[in-house]
Amino acid sequence: MSKRHDAVFDDVLKDLDDERPARDRSGARFLKRSTTIADQAAGNRQEKVLRLVDPDTCVMWERHNRAYDLLTEANCRDLIDGILSQGQQEFPAIVRRVSPEQEGQGVEYEVICGARRHFAISWLRANNYPKFQYLIEERELTDEEAFRLADIENRDREDISDLERARDYAAAVEAYYGGRQNVMAERLQVSPTWLSRYLQMARLDPRIVAAFPSLRDVRELHARQLKPLMADSAGAEAILAEADRIAMEQKAGQGVPVAKVMSRLKQAAKPAPERSAVDKVYRQKPGETGVQVRRRGKRVRLEFARDLEAVALRAALEQFIKDRDG
Repeated sequence: MSKRHDAVFDDVLKDLDDERPARDRSGARFLKRSTTIADQAAGNRQEKVLRLVDPDTCVMWERHNRAYDLLTEANCRDLIDGILSQGQQEFPAIVRRVSPEQEGQGVEYEVICGARRHFAISWLRANNYPKFQYLIEERELTDEEAFRLADIENRDREDISDLERARDYAAAVEAYYGGRQNVMAERLQVSPTWLSRYLQMARLDPRIVAAFPSLRDVRELHARQLKPLMADSAGAEAILAEADRIAMEQKAGQGVPVAKVMSRLKQAAKPAPERSAVDKVYRQKPGETGVQVRRRGKRVRLEFARDLEAVALRAALEQFIKDRDG
């Protein structure tokens, strides 16, 4: 064959060779599509529709377990930096449609999970990054389902305080489970004892909460430690009175740390040590504080001021020894 014929022959063969991979690719696409449909039919695959929306169209669910007003740039800084680094919000918030009444107010969704993500995107949009949008996944959920979903997502997160979680549980046990703690524990798949501790914490007196630097500083352990000390009215009154004093110091900016708060509250509940009456006072001359003598059983205690002069102390002790020896 001539070179020209060789070239033509090669072109024909090339076209024939290309047909098979094309058919193979088409078959692979068909097989993949068929597999996807089969997976969906069998329940092994779920398709989710994600949307990017203006965060202003979303509000927090009224039973959201995070105190949104406590979110700040500082405690959301890690998330803000992560979104900036990735150029987008990586994980969608879980939302559901609001009621028709709320829709009339320009709101479309209520946030079940994703308060920090909502705050972070809103903060970025207000601080020179207006193109960021809030990534959401819309679901149809009952209130009880929404509660359990939010609890599962946030149970192990340290940025939700024990008190926030406790109050959320206390509201949920009445709203969704008819006050039956065992039913709620079973639905949440936690032990009844564990749940009971948080429900007990939710009943912590607000005066005690106010004594801490922030409600985020109040731990379930703190409530557990204070509970037996407040079992009687005298202990409860003493602790609450001390809590009021600490709260005033916190408001005045004295910054009483958590450890000190607990120390003072525990100490307040302890009864003052029993002291015996002063039996007699020995002094060198009238007007001096002298040496006070307290007798308790077979023991005698002598008390005197640290700055009592040596001459006066010696004279008072001599009187005491003379009196004791008769």
